[in-house]
Amino acid sequence: MSIKKVQVGNVNCGADELFLISGPCVIEEESIMMKTAEKIKEVSEKLNIPTIYKSSFMKDNRSSVDYYMGPGIDEGLRILEKVKTEFGFPVLTDVHYPDQVEAAAEVCDVIQIPAYLVMQTTLAVASGKTGKAVNLKHAQFLAPENMSKPVAKIESTGNENILLTERGYAFGYNDLIVDPRSFYHMRETGYPVIFDVTHSIRKYGIPSADPNGGAKQYLKTLARAGVASGVDGLFVETHPCPSEALCDAASQLDMSELEEFLKPLIELHEVEVKWR
Repeated sequence: MSIKKVQVGNVNCGADELFLISGPCVIEEESIMMKTAEKIKEVSEKLNIPTIYKSSFMKDNRSSVDYYMGPGIDEGLRILEKVKTEFGFPVLTDVHYPDQVEAAAEVCDVIQIPAYLVMQTTLAVASGKTGKAVNLKHAQFLAPENMSKPVAKIESTGNENILLTERGYAFGYNDLIVDPRSFYHMRETGYPVIFDVTHSIRKYGIPSADPNGGAKQYLKTLARAGVASGVDGLFVETHPCPSEALCDAASQLDMSELEEFLKPLIELHEVEVKWR
């Protein structure tokens, strides 16, 4: 079926060219954010893959009140704006509450609604009203065909700049499963589909700083399955030293591995496009 094209800065989401969303899970020290952005820029230009820089100013779904949640909206948006200015990336961040949306939209090109919150009507409507692109993360509890419901909430505001992201489905027992049928169902909405491969390997119930909190051995296999299934973009969280990351330490990709990780996926995407 025909997929709507969603323009995000210089990234044409839904075109025949694979695009990338990448950056640290949560905003940490400014030096780490800039170092990561510099490396992503290098890889993006070398591989000619259009890229959106992603990092969260707040992670409100950490499993303990003792875990790092981010620097907050003011400092977080300041750093994202600096990344955008210095490296020319469009930028993406999460929002958790309707009163965060307006400020985020002043800086960010994409407003992301986290998976746990994707059915929150007031959050969806507030995000849609900004006119910015809205990335809807597939809820772990929601059948993929039912992603049409939050899509309709964004459309009700007159905004059709919508992206959908798969990040695994929870069957309980602290494991996530990626079913390639979900890519099909979400593309049936008519909007670009992204595969968040790094979040899909998280092991719930295990702290993200624990090496067992992410099944990195599956990253390449899952990424190739998603690209072969016809996704339009890849979501890959990356960090200069994942083991020291303040969030999702066990699942983020070391930024030194990003280029080699992407190369075969870009080639595979070119083959998949020919077979459409």
